[in-house]
Amino acid sequence: MKTQKDTFEQQQQKQLIFATFVFMLLGVGLELYLLSHYEDTLQRIPLFCIGSAILVLIILLFKRSSFVITLFKVILGCTALSGIYGSFLHLRANYEFEMEMKPNARDWDLFIESLSGALPTLAPGSMIVLALIGYSYILLLKQKQ
Repeated sequence: MKTQKDTFEQQQQKQLIFATFVFMLLGVGLELYLLSHYEDTLQRIPLFCIGSAILVLIILLFKRSSFVITLFKVILGCTALSGIYGSFLHLRANYEFEMEMKPNARDWDLFIESLSGALPTLAPGSMIVLALIGYSYILLLKQKQ
């Protein structure tokens, strides 16, 4: 049997995860905007994912149906995939640049140099973290009160 303390703690957890998720959505979205990460179609993918997540999150606050939760999960999945794909694109662009700069270098050396290249290779990983925080919020919503 759940106590009133358990319910209060669950509510606090939901609020903390929700606030963290909103903070990350706005922070990452603003950073991408300030970096002009919208000049190319592929660069707009994370902005689209963030915008979609914000929209569905607002809907979720007013109507918690299985369809909206499923839609939110799909958007979170796309958000995570955009992080993986973004890391690949950043790494590939850095690798190509390093190949031009050091044509005689070995593949492994080029790869290591590419990780710390002009484009931050691991920065798109924040989209994966964003998706995981959003999914944590869904799990907390599904807890019995």
